Amino acid sequence: MQKITLIGIYDHPPEFSDRLKEIIAPADGFAGGKRHHDMVRRELPDYARWVDIVAPLSGLFDAIRENPGHWVVFASGDPLFFGIGNTLKKDFPDAEMSVFPAFNALQLLGHSLGINYGEYPVVSLTGRPWHAFDEALIQRKPRMGVLTDRNKTPAAIAERMLCFGYSGYLMHVGERMGGEQEQVASVTLQEAVERKVEAPNCLFLEATRNPDMPRKGIPEEELEHLAGRPRMITKMPVRLTTLSLMSLHDKTVFWDIGACTGSISLETRLAWPHLKVTAFEKREESEGIIRRNAEKFGAPGIELVTGDYFLAEKDQLEPPDAVFLGGYGGAMEQLLDDVHTRLAKSGVLAFNAVSGESRERFVQWCRSNHYQLRDPVRLMVDDHNPISILVAVKSSF
Repeated sequence: MQKITLIGIYDHPPEFSDRLKEIIAPADGFAGGKRHHDMVRRELPDYARWVDIVAPLSGLFDAIRENPGHWVVFASGDPLFFGIGNTLKKDFPDAEMSVFPAFNALQLLGHSLGINYGEYPVVSLTGRPWHAFDEALIQRKPRMGVLTDRNKTPAAIAERMLCFGYSGYLMHVGERMGGEQEQVASVTLQEAVERKVEAPNCLFLEATRNPDMPRKGIPEEELEHLAGRPRMITKMPVRLTTLSLMSLHDKTVFWDIGACTGSISLETRLAWPHLKVTAFEKREESEGIIRRNAEKFGAPGIELVTGDYFLAEKDQLEPPDAVFLGGYGGAMEQLLDDVHTRLAKSGVLAFNAVSGESRERFVQWCRSNHYQLRDPVRLMVDDHNPISILVAVKSSF
């Protein structure tokens, strides 16, 4: 049976216990980061086979499979705290695994600051996208622990927060925690943008004032519009009713096709921040409009795809389980056929029909493709034309 021992260390040469020395001495292979190798080299046997842990991790996995036996893997802090241990457990589920953790970097930073770090929900940005961090921001989390990497640095995090209006936070930054060069500083976000921070690092965010709750229901006059086309926007009552009827609480990926000014994408992101939102819009000028609207109302994380929908590289995107059809450029059935191939089973599809013709075309397509139509809702806002809100669910078979 494959055996893997995970050992957590700090940012300095370790003093291993007799027990750990007995585990290390007869091991068949060793792995860790390059700086880990420098720190533990003197504790390894002369014959030691070492593998650097670098992306992609397939190199490590192949080495373990090709050289079965007992492997010792070194990691910073706790290997199971957003660490290599979790990945190894997934790829080697039958391995006999032992863990000897040290305090992780956020715990060490909490100790240094003298805070109850258990009250800080943790988000990892180490090799990960912004989504979970953006979700926590939109939810107005008053405290947050953040694991960084060489791209999503404290400066990049602070810049993103300021860009989307989340200025009311203090940032506690820890550099090289657990090592001789450990540094801890508490700075404003403005100061963090300009501050040079050594890697590896981590941080805590702490709200300096009660954050405002996200807007839900944004009047169209507060949004930036297409030049000369102020009426070309989904009206707030229609927007909120449509999204409510889509039952988005259990969905994961939302596509807004024909996003225009981004009102649907924006409203979705603020009300259901767990959703990954992609906005498709053919007009190039909409890119700046959607970005500025998102920044104004604190809605980071909307992915924008500009240009012809049919020419877009959609295969690289996560397939949706919720789609709002805001425009179809005269090719409704062709567009719906494409969406149908990508929409998950039991996924939801919504369309706001202005004319009787567009309503019947959508309804007929849904019936021909075995979508279950929910009871339609008809709304009229001010002096605008009545809108038919149509929602359909894709067959689960």
